[in-house]
Amino acid sequence: MAAQPVRILIFGAGVIGSIYAMKFMEAGYDVSLFARSDRFRRLQEKGLQYNDKGTVRTVPVKVIDTLENDDVYDFIFVTVRYDRAESALLALKDNQSPNIITMTNSPIGFSSWLGIVGDRLLPAFPGFGGQIKDGVLYARFMPKFLVATSFGEMNGAVTERIVKLSQVFQAAKLPYAIKKDMQAYLITHSVSDIALLGGLYSGNQEINSITPGTRKTARKITVTLKAYLRAIRKAGIAVDPPVFKIVPKLPSFMLDVLFIAWLRTNMVKDMMMPDYAYAANQEVVRLQNDLTEFLSMQNGG
Repeated sequence: MAAQPVRILIFGAGVIGSIYAMKFMEAGYDVSLFARSDRFRRLQEKGLQYNDKGTVRTVPVKVIDTLENDDVYDFIFVTVRYDRAESALLALKDNQSPNIITMTNSPIGFSSWLGIVGDRLLPAFPGFGGQIKDGVLYARFMPKFLVATSFGEMNGAVTERIVKLSQVFQAAKLPYAIKKDMQAYLITHSVSDIALLGGLYSGNQEINSITPGTRKTARKITVTLKAYLRAIRKAGIAVDPPVFKIVPKLPSFMLDVLFIAWLRTNMVKDMMMPDYAYAANQEVVRLQNDLTEFLSMQNGG
Protein backbone atom coordinates (compact mmCIF):
# COMPACT_ATOMS: atom_id res chain seq x y z
CA MET A 1 0.00 0.00 0.00
CA ALA A 2 1.33 3.43 -0.95
CA ALA A 3 2.15 5.79 1.90
CA GLN A 4 -0.32 8.56 2.52
CA PRO A 5 0.98 11.96 1.35
CA VAL A 6 2.10 14.37 4.04
CA ARG A 7 -0.63 16.94 4.68
CA ILE A 8 0.48 20.44 5.63
CA LEU A 9 -1.61 23.41 6.73
CA ILE A 10 -0.11 26.88 6.65
CA PHE A 11 -2.08 28.94 9.19
CA GLY A 12 -1.49 32.49 8.03
CA ALA A 13 -1.20 33.69 4.45
CA GLY A 14 1.26 36.55 4.83
CA VAL A 15 4.80 36.60 3.47
CA ILE A 16 6.17 33.70 5.52
CA GLY A 17 3.14 31.48 5.09
CA SER A 18 2.96 32.14 1.36
CA ILE A 19 6.64 31.27 0.84
CA TYR A 20 6.34 28.00 2.77
CA ALA A 21 3.14 27.11 0.91
CA MET A 22 4.84 27.69 -2.43
CA LYS A 23 7.98 25.72 -1.55
CA PHE A 24 6.11 22.78 -0.02
CA MET A 25 3.76 22.58 -3.00
CA GLU A 26 6.76 22.54 -5.34
CA ALA A 27 8.05 19.56 -3.34
CA GLY A 28 4.80 17.70 -3.99
CA TYR A 29 3.19 17.94 -0.56
CA ASP A 30 -0.56 18.26 0.03
CA VAL A 31 -0.68 21.88 1.18
CA SER A 32 -3.59 24.05 2.31
CA LEU A 33 -3.34 27.71 3.19
CA PHE A 34 -5.55 29.25 5.88
CA ALA A 35 -6.43 32.87 5.14
CA ARG A 36 -9.17 35.36 5.90
CA SER A 37 -10.91 38.38 4.43
CA ASP A 38 -9.33 40.02 1.36
CA ARG A 39 -6.33 37.69 1.32
CA PHE A 40 -8.60 34.63 1.28
CA ARG A 41 -10.69 36.00 -1.58
CA ARG A 42 -7.67 36.98 -3.64
CA LEU A 43 -6.02 33.58 -3.22
CA GLN A 44 -9.28 31.89 -4.13
CA GLU A 45 -9.79 33.99 -7.24
CA LYS A 46 -6.23 34.49 -8.50
CA GLY A 47 -4.10 31.84 -6.83
CA LEU A 48 -0.79 32.53 -5.12
CA GLN A 49 0.92 35.26 -7.11
CA TYR A 50 4.65 35.82 -6.74
CA ASN A 51 7.40 37.86 -8.35
CA ASP A 52 9.96 35.80 -10.26
CA LYS A 53 12.82 38.07 -11.39
CA GLY A 54 10.41 40.81 -12.46
CA THR A 55 7.67 38.57 -13.84
CA VAL A 56 4.48 37.93 -11.86
CA ARG A 57 3.68 34.22 -11.85
CA THR A 58 0.75 32.33 -10.37
CA VAL A 59 0.37 28.92 -8.78
CA PRO A 60 -3.01 27.45 -7.75
CA VAL A 61 -3.35 26.85 -4.02
CA LYS A 62 -5.93 25.21 -1.79
CA VAL A 63 -7.16 27.93 0.51
CA ILE A 64 -9.57 27.68 3.44
CA ASP A 65 -11.04 30.19 5.88
CA THR A 66 -12.51 27.72 8.39
CA LEU A 67 -10.92 24.66 10.00
CA GLU A 68 -12.86 21.71 11.35
CA ASN A 69 -11.56 19.96 14.45
CA ASP A 70 -11.35 16.62 12.61
CA ASP A 71 -9.53 18.07 9.60
CA VAL A 72 -6.17 16.54 10.53
CA TYR A 73 -2.78 17.57 9.10
CA ASP A 74 0.65 16.07 9.73
CA PHE A 75 2.03 19.55 10.39
CA ILE A 76 0.35 22.89 10.99
CA PHE A 77 2.70 25.85 10.51
CA VAL A 78 1.50 28.92 12.41
CA THR A 79 2.98 31.79 10.43
CA VAL A 80 1.63 34.87 12.19
CA ARG A 81 3.29 37.72 14.06
CA TYR A 82 4.17 37.24 17.71
CA ASP A 83 1.38 39.54 18.88
CA ARG A 84 -1.14 37.29 17.09
CA ALA A 85 0.35 33.91 18.01
CA GLU A 86 -1.77 33.27 21.09
CA SER A 87 -5.06 33.95 19.29
CA ALA A 88 -3.95 31.67 16.43
CA LEU A 89 -3.16 28.84 18.85
CA LEU A 90 -6.52 29.30 20.57
CA ALA A 91 -8.16 28.85 17.16
CA LEU A 92 -6.25 25.56 16.78
CA LYS A 93 -6.77 24.33 20.33
CA ASP A 94 -9.44 21.73 19.52
CA ASN A 95 -8.11 20.65 16.14
CA GLN A 96 -6.77 17.09 16.29
CA SER A 97 -3.56 17.62 14.28
CA PRO A 98 -0.53 16.21 16.15
CA ASN A 99 2.13 18.85 15.40
CA ILE A 100 1.73 22.63 15.63
CA ILE A 101 4.80 24.60 14.59
CA THR A 102 5.00 28.21 15.75
CA MET A 103 7.08 30.23 13.28
CA THR A 104 7.63 33.36 15.33
CA ASN A 105 9.62 35.03 18.10
CA SER A 106 8.98 34.12 21.72
CA PRO A 107 10.72 36.31 24.31
CA ILE A 108 9.06 34.63 27.32
CA GLY A 109 9.45 30.90 26.79
CA PHE A 110 6.61 28.53 25.90
CA SER A 111 4.52 27.91 29.02
CA SER A 112 1.52 29.96 27.87
CA TRP A 113 1.49 28.28 24.44
CA LEU A 114 1.86 24.84 26.02
CA GLY A 115 -1.19 25.64 28.11
CA ILE A 116 -3.19 25.99 24.90
CA VAL A 117 -1.97 23.21 22.58
CA GLY A 118 0.07 21.00 24.91
CA ASP A 119 3.01 18.93 23.72
CA ARG A 120 1.89 19.28 20.10
CA LEU A 121 3.85 22.55 20.18
CA LEU A 122 7.09 22.66 18.19
CA PRO A 123 8.82 26.08 18.24
CA ALA A 124 10.55 27.31 15.10
CA PHE A 125 11.63 30.43 13.24
CA PRO A 126 11.62 31.14 9.47
CA GLY A 127 14.74 31.68 7.40
CA PHE A 128 13.53 34.34 4.96
CA GLY A 129 11.29 37.37 4.56
CA GLY A 130 9.90 39.74 1.98
CA GLN A 131 6.82 41.78 1.17
CA ILE A 132 3.38 41.37 -0.32
CA LYS A 133 2.61 44.33 -2.60
CA ASP A 134 -0.76 44.59 -4.30
CA GLY A 135 -1.35 40.92 -3.53
CA VAL A 136 1.92 39.79 -5.12
CA LEU A 137 4.57 38.02 -3.02
CA TYR A 138 8.11 39.39 -3.23
CA ALA A 139 10.22 36.83 -1.40
CA ARG A 140 13.61 37.77 0.02
CA PHE A 141 16.02 34.87 0.56
CA MET A 142 19.24 35.39 2.48
CA PRO A 143 22.36 33.33 1.65
CA LYS A 144 21.85 29.77 2.91
CA PHE A 145 25.00 29.84 5.00
CA LEU A 146 23.68 32.87 6.91
CA VAL A 147 20.02 32.08 7.54
CA ALA A 148 18.03 28.86 7.77
CA THR A 149 14.68 27.85 9.20
CA SER A 150 15.39 26.84 12.80
CA PHE A 151 13.35 24.37 14.83
CA GLY A 152 13.74 21.96 17.72
CA GLU A 153 12.04 20.23 20.60
CA MET A 154 11.79 22.23 23.79
CA ASN A 155 13.90 19.62 25.60
CA GLY A 156 16.48 19.48 22.80
CA ALA A 157 15.76 15.86 21.84
CA VAL A 158 15.90 14.73 18.21
CA THR A 159 12.53 13.02 18.07
CA GLU A 160 10.72 11.16 15.31
CA ARG A 161 8.78 14.27 14.36
CA ILE A 162 11.99 16.32 14.16
CA VAL A 163 13.37 13.75 11.71
CA LYS A 164 10.14 13.81 9.70
CA LEU A 165 10.10 17.60 9.61
CA SER A 166 13.74 17.62 8.49
CA GLN A 167 12.75 15.37 5.59
CA VAL A 168 10.03 17.84 4.59
CA PHE A 169 12.58 20.67 4.43
CA GLN A 170 15.06 18.54 2.53
CA ALA A 171 12.43 17.69 -0.08
CA ALA A 172 11.50 21.38 -0.38
CA LYS A 173 15.21 22.28 -0.75
CA LEU A 174 14.95 24.73 2.13
CA PRO A 175 17.93 25.16 4.47
CA TYR A 176 17.19 24.29 8.09
CA ALA A 177 18.91 23.97 11.45
CA ILE A 178 17.90 21.78 14.39
CA LYS A 179 18.36 23.70 17.64
CA LYS A 180 19.06 22.21 21.06
CA ASP A 181 17.72 25.25 22.93
CA MET A 182 14.91 26.96 21.02
CA GLN A 183 14.03 29.17 23.97
CA ALA A 184 17.52 30.71 24.00
CA TYR A 185 17.48 31.08 20.23
CA LEU A 186 14.08 32.80 20.12
CA ILE A 187 14.88 35.10 23.04
CA THR A 188 18.13 36.15 21.33
CA HIS A 189 16.25 36.70 18.07
CA SER A 190 13.63 38.74 19.92
CA VAL A 191 16.43 40.96 21.24
CA SER A 192 17.70 41.46 17.69
CA ASP A 193 14.24 42.41 16.42
CA ILE A 194 13.59 44.73 19.36
CA ALA A 195 16.83 46.59 18.61
CA LEU A 196 16.55 46.71 14.81
CA LEU A 197 12.81 47.27 14.41
CA GLY A 198 12.60 49.44 17.49
CA GLY A 199 15.29 51.65 15.98
CA LEU A 200 13.22 52.03 12.83
CA TYR A 201 9.80 52.63 14.29
CA SER A 202 9.91 53.61 17.95
CA GLY A 203 8.82 57.15 18.58
CA ASN A 204 7.92 57.84 14.95
CA GLN A 205 4.37 59.05 14.67
CA GLU A 206 4.63 58.80 10.91
CA ILE A 207 6.98 56.28 9.38
CA ASN A 208 9.01 57.80 6.57
CA SER A 209 12.07 56.97 4.48
CA ILE A 210 14.29 59.71 5.91
CA THR A 211 14.37 58.86 9.62
CA PRO A 212 16.22 55.50 9.39
CA GLY A 213 19.35 56.67 7.57
CA THR A 214 20.79 58.63 10.43
CA ARG A 215 23.70 58.05 12.78
CA LYS A 216 21.33 58.69 15.69
CA THR A 217 19.14 55.77 14.67
CA ALA A 218 22.18 53.50 14.25
CA ARG A 219 23.45 54.44 17.71
CA LYS A 220 20.03 53.72 19.21
CA ILE A 221 20.12 50.23 17.69
CA THR A 222 23.65 49.68 19.01
CA VAL A 223 22.80 50.77 22.55
CA THR A 224 19.58 48.74 22.68
CA LEU A 225 21.18 45.59 21.29
CA LYS A 226 24.12 45.70 23.71
CA ALA A 227 21.86 46.37 26.70
CA TYR A 228 19.47 43.50 26.01
CA LEU A 229 22.25 41.01 25.20
CA ARG A 230 23.86 41.82 28.55
CA ALA A 231 20.47 41.50 30.25
CA ILE A 232 19.67 38.05 28.90
CA ARG A 233 23.14 36.75 29.80
CA LYS A 234 22.71 38.16 33.32
CA ALA A 235 19.39 36.26 33.51
CA GLY A 236 21.24 33.03 32.71
CA ILE A 237 19.92 32.68 29.17
CA ALA A 238 22.32 31.37 26.54
CA VAL A 239 23.02 33.69 23.59
CA ASP A 240 22.32 31.95 20.28
CA PRO A 241 23.71 32.39 17.65
CA PRO A 242 26.95 32.43 19.69
CA VAL A 243 28.43 35.18 17.47
CA PHE A 244 26.14 37.61 19.33
CA LYS A 245 28.22 37.02 22.48
CA ILE A 246 30.94 39.32 21.16
CA VAL A 247 28.56 42.21 20.35
CA PRO A 248 28.62 43.83 23.84
CA LYS A 249 32.44 43.81 23.69
CA LEU A 250 32.72 45.53 20.31
CA PRO A 251 33.33 49.30 20.10
CA SER A 252 30.04 51.06 19.54
CA PHE A 253 31.31 52.99 16.54
CA MET A 254 31.96 49.71 14.69
CA LEU A 255 28.37 48.61 15.22
CA ASP A 256 27.13 52.07 14.26
CA VAL A 257 28.85 51.77 10.87
CA LEU A 258 27.33 48.34 10.32
CA PHE A 259 23.83 49.54 11.17
CA ILE A 260 24.14 52.71 9.08
CA ALA A 261 24.92 50.51 6.08
CA TRP A 262 21.93 48.27 6.89
CA LEU A 263 19.61 51.27 7.29
CA ARG A 264 20.40 52.34 3.73
CA THR A 265 19.53 49.02 2.08
CA ASN A 266 16.54 48.38 -0.16
CA MET A 267 15.30 45.89 2.42
CA VAL A 268 14.89 48.65 4.99
CA LYS A 269 13.28 50.87 2.39
CA ASP A 270 10.61 48.19 1.89
CA MET A 271 10.21 47.88 5.65
CA MET A 272 9.20 51.54 5.83
CA MET A 273 6.04 50.96 3.78
CA PRO A 274 3.20 52.25 6.01
CA ASP A 275 1.21 48.98 6.27
CA TYR A 276 4.28 46.89 7.00
CA ALA A 277 5.72 49.46 9.38
CA TYR A 278 2.54 49.71 11.43
CA ALA A 279 2.28 45.92 11.84
CA ALA A 280 5.97 45.57 12.69
CA ASN A 281 5.76 48.38 15.24
CA GLN A 282 2.82 46.66 16.94
CA GLU A 283 4.84 43.46 17.16
CA VAL A 284 8.03 45.03 18.48
CA VAL A 285 6.16 46.91 21.22
CA ARG A 286 4.65 43.62 22.41
CA LEU A 287 8.04 41.87 22.18
CA GLN A 288 9.76 44.56 24.22
CA ASN A 289 7.08 44.69 26.91
CA ASP A 290 6.99 40.91 27.30
CA LEU A 291 10.77 40.50 27.31
CA THR A 292 11.20 43.25 29.91
CA GLU A 293 8.65 41.55 32.17
CA PHE A 294 10.24 38.13 31.61
CA LEU A 295 13.73 39.37 32.48
CA SER A 296 12.40 41.09 35.58
CA MET A 297 10.89 37.80 36.75
CA GLN A 298 14.12 35.91 35.99
CA ASN A 299 16.05 38.38 38.10
CA GLY A 300 13.58 38.20 40.98
CA GLY A 301 11.87 41.48 40.16
